[in-house]
Amino acid sequence: MQRRHCLNTSWIGGLVLLACAPLASASAPAPLQRLDATVERVRSQFDVPGIAVAVVKDGQVVFERGYGVRELGKPAPVQADTLFAIASNTKAFTATALNLLAEQGKLKMDDRVIEHLPGFRMSDPYVTGEMRIRDLLSHRSGLSLGAGDLLFWPATGYSNAEVVQRLAEVPLKAGFRDRYAYDNILYAVAQQVIERVSGQSYAAFLQQHIFTPVGMDGTRYNADHLLPGDQAAVGHAKYDFSTLRTVAPLTWSNNAGAGGIYSSVHDMARWMNVQLAHGQLDNGSALFSAKTQQAMWQMITPQAVPEPSVPQLAPARPNFAGYGEGWSLSDYRGQKLVWHTGGWPGMVSRVTLVPEHKLGIVVLTNQEVGAAFNAITMDVLDAYLQAPPTDWVAAYAAAVAKAQDKADEGWAKHQAARDAKSTPSLPLAAYAGGYRDRWYGDVFIERRGGALRLRFGKTAQLTGRLEHWQHDTFIVRWDDRSLNADAFVNFSLDPDGKVREVRMQAISALTDFSFDFQDLLLVPVAAADKG
Repeated sequence: MQRRHCLNTSWIGGLVLLACAPLASASAPAPLQRLDATVERVRSQFDVPGIAVAVVKDGQVVFERGYGVRELGKPAPVQADTLFAIASNTKAFTATALNLLAEQGKLKMDDRVIEHLPGFRMSDPYVTGEMRIRDLLSHRSGLSLGAGDLLFWPATGYSNAEVVQRLAEVPLKAGFRDRYAYDNILYAVAQQVIERVSGQSYAAFLQQHIFTPVGMDGTRYNADHLLPGDQAAVGHAKYDFSTLRTVAPLTWSNNAGAGGIYSSVHDMARWMNVQLAHGQLDNGSALFSAKTQQAMWQMITPQAVPEPSVPQLAPARPNFAGYGEGWSLSDYRGQKLVWHTGGWPGMVSRVTLVPEHKLGIVVLTNQEVGAAFNAITMDVLDAYLQAPPTDWVAAYAAAVAKAQDKADEGWAKHQAARDAKSTPSLPLAAYAGGYRDRWYGDVFIERRGGALRLRFGKTAQLTGRLEHWQHDTFIVRWDDRSLNADAFVNFSLDPDGKVREVRMQAISALTDFSFDFQDLLLVPVAAADKG
């Protein structure tokens, strides 16, 4: 399941409860007369406390409304101006910021990154020298899916500068510009480029050059920039994939360029209208040129189009898919779509533009299920494109059920392969100690009483107990059960019976890809120091 950054790598048909809203809306345009009922059905089916939706058409906001509540168990309703974390929908703002600097003559999109950040390094010298500004935005660097995300997900103590510095040790898994693999970490580099070239903080640049001109008065740079009186939604997750509860807010100051912004459907409707107007603002001036917009919406990195996960999603299968500059690109029923999704602890969202119809749809939610925003988006698309009726709520419910079944099957296979009678090769104390990964840093295994605990040095939320699984493999059960990211921890021993290295692997296929445990190679600190 693409639980939080779900969307970023999914195509339109993929996967990625409780106050009442009005059942029908006489003020809604004809294609949207049934939208209230659809959203309420989505909230019930997917257990979502609150949803906000806005639709723009032909330069006008034709619909903006909130449904449900900002926080489970509390009466405050979601409204059109309720703020949500828009997560990776921030990437389009970062791409716009870089293009604005290009229009100002302060950089070119094909400049080498090292021309503006001389200290920039990838793990391969050739990639370091050839990486262009445009490459930072288009997911074709050779990094694997979500590579390096543990440097900022969950929240860490690293600064933006430290994240960019540590990128030099994140391994490449494919050739440069060889294939699509969604990443967040290169947007941390993009953030630094914006700050270096503009002489402003990323937050100040967004406010002065985008939020204020567009009229996004309620939009905030990050969770830690929320103001007293701001009506922000609270995120919710299913702890242990079962019990719905609130989650603590996350702030990404060290990689805000990948996903920091908080906004509302009211403000995002303004953003969509600027996009659909080729950069034109309400006052007739231009935020950016039509040429710039064409470049941002041009496919840079093609993506494979997978088969639908369930037959019910077949009508949504696109003919093409790819990525531009901060935008996903595909088609639906012969119409080009420019879109993106966003995932955050407790919140997921989607923005979808249909340029030829001057149609825009934004769906913000405070639960971690992408099926909710997909079902609503598809329902609105069908209404305006006059498509044959499809029960998208049922279709995405089937996809969610299949994903859960697949995860259950995976766990059953692990259990069947387990030698439950095996014991660790070493006394528990021999596994304890400090371990180091070249790009993440230090991880500690400590013995407390008769048990082992694992702690990531820079990530407070990644602390948990180790349970023996079989032989020299343990399972880490994180104390924070909202993470849904328990992992196998495998110790490899040298010929003398000492720990040589430790590898990790998420247990569930439903775990968010940003828990990139598989990329870690942990070695005892003494050996790391020698290396």
